[in-house]
Amino acid sequence: MYFDWRKALIPLAVGVAIALIPEPAGLEPRAWYMLALFVATIVAIIAKVMPMGAVCLIALTLSGLFNLTPISPKEGDVGMLSGFANSTIWLIGIAMFLSRAVIKTGLGRRVALFFISVFGKKMIGVAYGFALADVILGPGIPSASARGGGIMYPIMQSVASAYGSEAGPTSRKAGAFLAIAISQIDTIVCAMFLTAMAGNPIMQSLAADFGVDITWTSWFIGALVPGVVALIVLPFFVYKIYPPEIKDSPEIAAFAKKELSDMGPMSWAEKILTADFVLLLLLWVVGDMVFGINATISAFIGLVILMVASIMTWEDIVKERAAWNTIFWFAVLVMMAGALNTYGIVGWIADTISGAIGGLSWQIGLVILILVFFYTRYLFASATAHIAAMYAAFLATAIALGAPPTLAAMSLAYTALLNMGLTQYAGGPGPALYGSGYNTTGQWWGVSFICSLVSLAIWFVVGGLWFKVLGWW
Repeated sequence: MYFDWRKALIPLAVGVAIALIPEPAGLEPRAWYMLALFVATIVAIIAKVMPMGAVCLIALTLSGLFNLTPISPKEGDVGMLSGFANSTIWLIGIAMFLSRAVIKTGLGRRVALFFISVFGKKMIGVAYGFALADVILGPGIPSASARGGGIMYPIMQSVASAYGSEAGPTSRKAGAFLAIAISQIDTIVCAMFLTAMAGNPIMQSLAADFGVDITWTSWFIGALVPGVVALIVLPFFVYKIYPPEIKDSPEIAAFAKKELSDMGPMSWAEKILTADFVLLLLLWVVGDMVFGINATISAFIGLVILMVASIMTWEDIVKERAAWNTIFWFAVLVMMAGALNTYGIVGWIADTISGAIGGLSWQIGLVILILVFFYTRYLFASATAHIAAMYAAFLATAIALGAPPTLAAMSLAYTALLNMGLTQYAGGPGPALYGSGYNTTGQWWGVSFICSLVSLAIWFVVGGLWFKVLGWW
């Protein structure tokens, strides 16, 4: 059934219940009704009443119909279609078009196989090979599912099968370890690049509402040191606490080399795509500072080059349903989140929470907020829903407690990505990797929870010191 009426009763009841509560003093009814609509929308997404884009279309229509966000906004209003004018929405959409070219040409698979052929003589080396491939592909593929599920997962299955590791009694030979290692790696890569995960620009946009300007470069520089440390430590940690039965894997390096040989030399399309990728990284890192070229314009340039070179056609772009779908629901969620902030709801929530934990130093308060934000991920089956529902309110609360705005914005942003490995449904490649059957739910949750403690320790200690060097606090 496309529309589940029974599930729809849940968000409807939640929205009506909030709308019927008298609005707090100082808030106008429009602000309170927007909160009711927003919460109902998030609940509908979590309950999977309809596809996310369809849910957002209904929310957009209701918002305009009841004049919560007018189609022709006046001063003090948030426009119904304002989200579609947000440049970061188009940045992530265009990056998704570019990622299709990486998969279409086979360049992504070639990169992954290359690193495995170099480091794959040991099983821990195979994990590090996947990590290096993910780092290389991360800036240009804004989908953890596309990288981890579309590129890494099939190769991982081939590697495991080559050693007779299948779901069931032989899963611990190789597959169980590799599945969880790749899941943890992918979450770290999502945190390292603004364009590595579709939800990141939402946080960039919400942070801007609090006066925090996040660029592609500042995001990357902030994540660089703790991210690299985490990429080194976590695969090795998983290897120690959840070891594969097979430690040496010389056949895997040979397997990867054979696969690369079968692919033949790089095609002309792959070479152009590689050059385009390098150009994009250059523009994203220094384009705004040196050439005055915005990151979104840089993405447009990269896409136009691929079109002129006939690597991507207009038909390819039109058919890229995932990108257009993402552009649509992102625009709606950003519009609604912006309205909540403009109309005073986010500030009211922040004041309420900060009042409850008032008296604490901002350092302790920020730590508490990060931990709560991290582990509430268990309640969400969508990374985007988690970000949209909680990021702005937690950021506002941290700032109200006295935390430096940039530190609070970036710490919570990185946290929103690092918790994606907690469960098999938390987002990214988890459903595919867990669905391979190599791990039970207990194994996945248990190992992932222990990894989360190590991950948080790295980002609190190494990240905290690095953020101090950057002058964020």
